[in-house]
Amino acid sequence: MAESGRKDFSDKAKEHVTPDSSKSTTDKLKESFTSTTDKGARELQSDSSKSTTQSTADKLGREKDDKVHGGTGDSVIDKTKNALGLGNKD
Repeated sequence: MAESGRKDFSDKAKEHVTPDSSKSTTDKLKESFTSTTDKGARELQSDSSKSTTQSTADKLGREKDDKVHGGTGDSVIDKTKNALGLGNKD
């Protein structure tokens, strides 16, 4: 069970095992949108205030994203700030 406002684990699993070739364009767009909003929500709430299950799932998700996308260690919020020129000026 996911926390309020988050994508349910069973939905994530179903999306992962269903081949893209059997999904409609609408389904793909919906999955992309809900995954993006879920990743944003994952960063807005601290791990210490989440359930153990949600915190663990979020940590694993961040690790996967880092491996797949060559993570910098920055949060989604930090990356957005940097892209807009509002980030930390080291």
